[in-house]
Amino acid sequence: MLDRLHVAHFTNTYHPVVSGVVRSISSFRQALTDLNHLVFIFAQDAGDYVDTEPFIFRYPVFELPTPNDFPLAIPFSPFVDKLLPSLKLHVIHSHHPFLLGRSAAKRASDLNLPLVFTFHTRYRDYSHYVALSQELVKGAIDRIISDYMRHCQHIVVPSQSMRQILAEDYGVTDGVSVIPTGLDLDIYRQADGQAVRLKRGWGQAKVLISVGRLAKEKNWQTLLAAAAQVMQRQADVRLVLIGEGDERKRLERQARKAGIAQQVEFTGRLPFHQVPAYLKAADLFCFASMTETQGLVTMEAMAAGLPVVAVDASGTRDEVDHGQTGLLTSNHPDALAQAIERVLDDEALRQRLGEGARHKAESCDALVRARQLIDVYERASEDKRAGRYVQVERNKPVIEIVKDRLIKLAGSDA
Repeated sequence: MLDRLHVAHFTNTYHPVVSGVVRSISSFRQALTDLNHLVFIFAQDAGDYVDTEPFIFRYPVFELPTPNDFPLAIPFSPFVDKLLPSLKLHVIHSHHPFLLGRSAAKRASDLNLPLVFTFHTRYRDYSHYVALSQELVKGAIDRIISDYMRHCQHIVVPSQSMRQILAEDYGVTDGVSVIPTGLDLDIYRQADGQAVRLKRGWGQAKVLISVGRLAKEKNWQTLLAAAAQVMQRQADVRLVLIGEGDERKRLERQARKAGIAQQVEFTGRLPFHQVPAYLKAADLFCFASMTETQGLVTMEAMAAGLPVVAVDASGTRDEVDHGQTGLLTSNHPDALAQAIERVLDDEALRQRLGEGARHKAESCDALVRARQLIDVYERASEDKRAGRYVQVERNKPVIEIVKDRLIKLAGSDA
């Protein structure tokens, strides 16, 4: 292994955007830097935002109204084209299969460098944002991802659940490594939860907390419905939601309709450095998302010593050990409410689950994860030299999906 790797990360979103992908890239970047490696970030233009990290290079963006107000990076920059050869890179790491991900693949090919791709997102789960036939959209998504992975030497996934999806949906079984995002555990050890409780006026209330983008696919309606059941029986319970998104108004209306608006607090987006203290100020972390690729926000809550009550779904179940660090439930408000009340009403259980959560989080140290990523870079370099690429065994062409749909339509008219 080289003493000092030069790594380029290409991502469509980076600071100041707040997301799990940004958190992952930022965490790995810091850990790799701490291990004396050079990391260069190529990302979207951020307007007036001033980067505090070195070696951040920005692509121009096209401002379009996207579901979460993310600017669309334009994968064209003569400056970057001229800059890249001078960086003496050893590997290019892409975080998306489109836009700047395409630039990453082309630059890797042009410079004869290994390409590593982190499969962060269950892209099919976002197909509803495109107002076309969902069958066609999902088929096109699969085609894009399949074609992209064929340009890669290695795929990184953040959980065993995602590894299984790769195997089942794309037939990719070799050249895949599971490396969850690491955490800087000192941040959580030093966070002052009591100061937040005083500032927010939570007093002796039992505080349920959750973190994430307020989007339809995150299943917030189920969590709010469960919280409403708990609050009907326990007046001293509050729900705090950290995050922002296009579902906020709908969720606020749901809280008002359920008569719990005074007990539900929408904080909006918070700077990440504030979040650990909010987590430590709470009594229980609750989560209902069914579309997670890894349990990053759940693991962050566990690092703050919070027990977890969550819907049993991909990503989340990879991190939460039922009965040891939290409770997993079916995707129904009744089941979620019952589990929340069980933990709130049993102090001994709450403490035991919290200690279990804190203990498990100790295995998620960012430097450990970064060393695993370095091993992937080494293997990808060997595969590039040997001319080996990721083998994608399953790929249903879009034309076949169109054909299937026409057959179904013909059958329905018969």
